[in-house]
Amino acid sequence: MNFALVNPIQVEYNYRPQSVAVGDFNNDTWMDIVVANRATNNIAVFFGYGNAGLSPTAVTYSTGTNSTPCMVAVGDFNNDNQLDLAVANYGVNNVGIFLGAGNGAFGSQSTLSTGSSRPLWIYVADLNNDKAQDIIVANYGTQSISILYGDGKGKFSNAMTYFTGYDSIPMGITVGDFNNDKHMDIAIANSGTNNVGILFGNENGTFITQNIFSTGYGSHPYSIATHDFNGDNFLDIVVANHGTHSVGVLLGNGNGSFSHSTIYSIGNSIPIAVVIGDMNNDNYMDLVVTNNGTNDIAVLIGYGNGSFRSPTMYSTGSLSSVSVAITDFNNDVIPDIVVIHNETNAIGILLGYSKGFLNQIQYSTGTNPAAVGVGYFNNDTQLDMVVGNYVDNTISVRLGYADGSFGNETIIPVGSAPQALVVGDFNNDTHLDIIVANSGDNTTSVLLGYGTGSFGSQMTYATGLGPSSIAIGDFNNDTHLDLVIANGFQHANNISVLLGQGDGTFGIVMLYAAGNGPWALDVGDFNNDTILDVVVVNSWDSNVGILLGIGDGSFPNQTTYLTGNGPQAVVVGDFNNDGKLDFVVANRGDNSVSVFLGYGNGSFTDQMMYSVGSAPNAIVVGNFSKDAYLDIVVANQGNNDVSLLLGFGNGSFATQTTYSTGLAPNAIAAGDFNNDSLLDVVVGNLDNNSVSVLLHFVGGDLTSETTYASGGGSDLKYVIAGDFNNDTHQDLIVANYGTNNIGVLLGNGTGTFANQINFTTGPNSHPVSIAAGDFNKDGQTDLAVANYGTKYIGMVLGNGKGWFTSQVVYGDSMDFAPLVLAAGDFNNDGQAEVAVAYDDSDNVDVFVAFDTGFFSSQKTYPTGRSPWSLAMGDFNNDNQLDIVVVNNNDDSISILFGYGNGSFETGPTYATGPGPSSVVVGDFNNNTQLDIIVANMNSYAVLVYLGYGNGSFADPIGLLTGAGPSSIVVGDFDNDKLLDFAVANFYANNISVVFGTGQGQFYAPETYATGSWPTAIAAGDFNNDTRLDIVVANNNDANISVLLGYGNGYFSDQVTYPTGTLPAFVALGDFNNDNRLDIVVANSGDGNIGLLLGQGDGTFANQTTFIVGNSPEALAVGDVNNDNQLDIVVANTGDNTASVLLGLGNGDFRKPAVYSTGFLPYFVGLADFNNDKRLDMIVVNYRDNRVSILLGYANLAFVKQMTLITGNGSQPKSFAIADFNKDNQLDIAVTNSGTNNMGIFLSYGNGSFALQKTYAT
Repeated sequence: MNFALVNPIQVEYNYRPQSVAVGDFNNDTWMDIVVANRATNNIAVFFGYGNAGLSPTAVTYSTGTNSTPCMVAVGDFNNDNQLDLAVANYGVNNVGIFLGAGNGAFGSQSTLSTGSSRPLWIYVADLNNDKAQDIIVANYGTQSISILYGDGKGKFSNAMTYFTGYDSIPMGITVGDFNNDKHMDIAIANSGTNNVGILFGNENGTFITQNIFSTGYGSHPYSIATHDFNGDNFLDIVVANHGTHSVGVLLGNGNGSFSHSTIYSIGNSIPIAVVIGDMNNDNYMDLVVTNNGTNDIAVLIGYGNGSFRSPTMYSTGSLSSVSVAITDFNNDVIPDIVVIHNETNAIGILLGYSKGFLNQIQYSTGTNPAAVGVGYFNNDTQLDMVVGNYVDNTISVRLGYADGSFGNETIIPVGSAPQALVVGDFNNDTHLDIIVANSGDNTTSVLLGYGTGSFGSQMTYATGLGPSSIAIGDFNNDTHLDLVIANGFQHANNISVLLGQGDGTFGIVMLYAAGNGPWALDVGDFNNDTILDVVVVNSWDSNVGILLGIGDGSFPNQTTYLTGNGPQAVVVGDFNNDGKLDFVVANRGDNSVSVFLGYGNGSFTDQMMYSVGSAPNAIVVGNFSKDAYLDIVVANQGNNDVSLLLGFGNGSFATQTTYSTGLAPNAIAAGDFNNDSLLDVVVGNLDNNSVSVLLHFVGGDLTSETTYASGGGSDLKYVIAGDFNNDTHQDLIVANYGTNNIGVLLGNGTGTFANQINFTTGPNSHPVSIAAGDFNKDGQTDLAVANYGTKYIGMVLGNGKGWFTSQVVYGDSMDFAPLVLAAGDFNNDGQAEVAVAYDDSDNVDVFVAFDTGFFSSQKTYPTGRSPWSLAMGDFNNDNQLDIVVVNNNDDSISILFGYGNGSFETGPTYATGPGPSSVVVGDFNNNTQLDIIVANMNSYAVLVYLGYGNGSFADPIGLLTGAGPSSIVVGDFDNDKLLDFAVANFYANNISVVFGTGQGQFYAPETYATGSWPTAIAAGDFNNDTRLDIVVANNNDANISVLLGYGNGYFSDQVTYPTGTLPAFVALGDFNNDNRLDIVVANSGDGNIGLLLGQGDGTFANQTTFIVGNSPEALAVGDVNNDNQLDIVVANTGDNTASVLLGLGNGDFRKPAVYSTGFLPYFVGLADFNNDKRLDMIVVNYRDNRVSILLGYANLAFVKQMTLITGNGSQPKSFAIADFNKDNQLDIAVTNSGTNNMGIFLSYGNGSFALQKTYAT
């Protein structure tokens, strides 16, 4: 999408236009605009004429003396289907309303006061679903927003104000349903505090306390807008970050929370405003940003998956564009832009038009590409290429597309100084493989292909000295491909033959004499004996040698023919169509090629020479002119071009035609890259680290080159390919070691890619490897990332649309840095596992994806003073959980009503007795309405509040229990199917059991002795007799008391079990899955929790302790990660945290994850407050006078499942995953670099593997 500036409208200097909005004000189907002029205290309406022209003069309307209008918005405020205007009058603290007549005229202004606030931004929406538009204003100076509710008749309520935070400086507003509760919410760009604030709406049109989401340090967001950018039906947010010269996109989770902001730089420009529109008509929303700076307009094209292309910048001549709107001025169905240039006092219209061409995209090779080859590496009928990178000791594979373009390179390590390569199927699996001649370490690398464009790790074989050229053929007539290699090291004077076994392996090297400096070779049957022969150029002798094969893979004798000076390359072909093979030689020293015609008996004519360019270095032969005759293309290293010599079919050739390439072309290959049945050429350019693709026209001509040049400095370490957004096009994901992120490049199916979308892997993470698999069983591809710097395997979940969400790091780092990953479903459960090899370490670990659970940052709600404990229930029968909190220093309880989305509304308070410390919920009068009982620790009584079922409660009824009732538990202790309760009496050192009548009344209590300072109480069936028993934590005795129940309301005497010091809380659960209740205790004095496993007969084992935070005061039990194992959440009063211990189901727990709470967390609970079938956490913060809600989410991380032993000193470095024994189970192959072998682990299909079998390499 591009834009042209059309008819800028100049207005008087002192008008100072500040804001623009669009609409059809006169109902002529052409879009009009309205501008707020802050200097002249008016608004101006310009009428559109359909050709993007505007009326030469404006109709103006006064906004009042000193009004300084800052922003104008459009709406229908009186429901007459005519557009009206609302203006934020900054100077006089009001909002001006202009009702439209529908003919372009507007009535006089009526004003709405904003009190002491100066309105800076204005937004129109129906907030309370009454079909009447309301107005929301961002106020400067009072750190607030104001809401004026409309009545649908052009009138509005008085302003209702919401505080946005100290120094927040709200600058922009947008509205949407961000938590999918069908109520409108308000999002605010808080420039001063660098965040977005969300006010969640209630069904009555009011809003709860602001929730904040960071936009980044120093970002200072000036503008905000909302849309669903990634098609998940959840609203997302975009902000213009004035301070960091960027645009930030926050993707919504649909529950009122957002992912971390993804940042798009605007360069040196300073963004002011952002708006949303589909600028290129692809049904995906794009962004338009106005800026201060030379490039005052930026357009970011959206991909529909939540990501955007890097901005296209436009300069209108203005240095300050402060407001923007999108519409179609000329009715061409292409969006246009209108902008306000406040420093030039102009209104600019930029008409959109579609260019229809993609910008050039450059792709890198390695350093000094010395060899190039082509083949169908991913079996898609499109030719691919492979390049040997001499300095980098790598090869680069690029997959081709139907238009002749190529995707990004995949880098594969090989030996030292790769000089030449060939392509063939060496293991007879119908997939192409690659063999590389490594001149630096005198080896060849064999890389077996998978048929997907990827390759196994190299297997190396010794050659002669300095291998410089390689060719393939069946030299011993065993139907297996063999290798012949020119050993180009000075005075080596031989060639190497390695006979293939047909399985991708080769025999030991055999050497045969050649001339001086054998540099290049090719093969063919020169004497028509059905046995392959070899032609080799002897560069130092300036001749070629013919070595006739004898059919056993040996070449005993050489016959030589003089060439030009310094021959460098040779290629075989039938140039005169006589059925006898000929060959052509490139002579670097005299800028020529020599053609030798064959007699079919192993002998050749003398050379015929043809001039080419300077320093010819490589040759390819093919029919480039579609005339059935072979032609020659030569890479001229000295001229930076190639020469095309068209063949006449009689062994002679036309004079060269040259075509430009990159710098120092020295490798060449040919193929039909764009499937037009014409041969194209790819050239490796030595000096600018690129490859040039020259696409072919009929007649033997070639187009100008397309160059893929080297690029940036992210220190890319790894790349994988796949379809990550389900559009059937191959995409790429790269590991950017230097910038601590992974990059996603979405393919468009033409061989080009969208700009890289980066997903952080964390500070100093330095990712080095990536593996793809479905780790959460949602059918979409996810990623595992080996983070070398932090020694951690990260998980990034894909949504199938090209977007990925990082999971929260769980657990400690590893002992060794992970080096390489591979993924596969080894236990056939539909969920991939990951195999990991480490740097400088033996053995391989297999990790399984595990839902660790995760809790969001806390969201707090006010209570009374010093809240101590709480309970939960549905008090108003709306099927949503509510909360009751005891306020210790207020002598009250507070009710908070839940909306079912994780948010709460403050409800009524009720007086209690002195020092309330515990609260329970139950239906004590059997009317199906929940009631409340409160224990008042500074008294002798509990209070019973009978509920009405509408969220209100009757006056309390007092019941004497004992001195210092501190904790309550509810249960049917006498098996009469009526609720009873038991109370721990802190000062009396006993418990009281109180029996209910079922009518809201209770009998006198029965008391039982406990230890000293009973602090907490719980009830359960400890001896499996179907009768409730009781356990009490004795704070002063460092023990617990167990009282077994008889089922008739009576209990045995206590039996005590030692705990840690100052046990403060007790809870129950079956933590080892033996169907027996266990007890867990918070040992406040020791900083741990104690687990006492039940024997099922009412007795318990000695405690096992687990370290948590400082002064654990309370705990809760539940399955927070939905793995059907009980977990424990602990409130740590001493360090203001909550610890989450995930249960393993055997009585053991994982190391705790820690979450911040408020100050002095005294109580913690678990419940599902937002109806997402995951437990959320609620914490009572004693010092803050608030409760914290931490919503629970799924979070996958990798945990080690097993170790595969590769042996001492093995140092595994790479993997291949495949079914090697055809049992339909995925096996693992490992290259052990330290012991020079390959290990195979055969899978049993249940997640376990046989011991390693090794094969020497």
